[in-house]
Amino acid sequence: MKNIVILSAFCASSFALAACGGGTNTNVNVRTNSNGSTMGNAVNTVSNTASNAANSVANTATSLTMPSPEDFMKDAADGGMAEVEMGKLALKNAQDPEVKKFAQMMIDDHSKANTELKALAAKKNVTLPTDLGTYKSDLDELGKLKGPDFDHEYVESMVDDHENDVAAFEKQASSSSDADVKAFANKCLPVLKKHLEAIKAIQAKMK
Repeated sequence: MKNIVILSAFCASSFALAACGGGTNTNVNVRTNSNGSTMGNAVNTVSNTASNAANSVANTATSLTMPSPEDFMKDAADGGMAEVEMGKLALKNAQDPEVKKFAQMMIDDHSKANTELKALAAKKNVTLPTDLGTYKSDLDELGKLKGPDFDHEYVESMVDDHENDVAAFEKQASSSSDADVKAFANKCLPVLKKHLEAIKAIQAKMK
């Protein structure tokens, strides 16, 4: 975020310099014809400079906010393993039958996606994490709950996780620099959106 602010400030300064001619000469005599074409050309030049700089900032911001294909695969592996383990925990600790049904869907769908991701990572020579990483503490806390308390926390967690998943996969599906990663993200997106829709329906019933 700090880099984006610096870039924006830099470009704003560039716009000012371009518009003012760099502030080095305020006594330049410019001849124009009767239809003012010289002034029109100057305005177009400044406009084009501003547009190009703005596009450069936008492209830089996108590169800073979107993970690389390798980082995306590692994050997806972490999240996918967590979904499976939390699903297994829900089968034991949940009370609501709909929550248990959703949990089984998590185990089935994410286990399949995890297998496909491992094959993709092997093809790309990317080493995926083998533990839950930052998700371990979440799983431990969730494991302390049972019944309605578990149902509520699990559902809230699944809504948050799948909203983040859909956003991350959409970015890679539309803009990934790796064609294979892009295809993987596109394949998973409909399933993740189905999960998000299902868990939001369960959440709505609980309120």
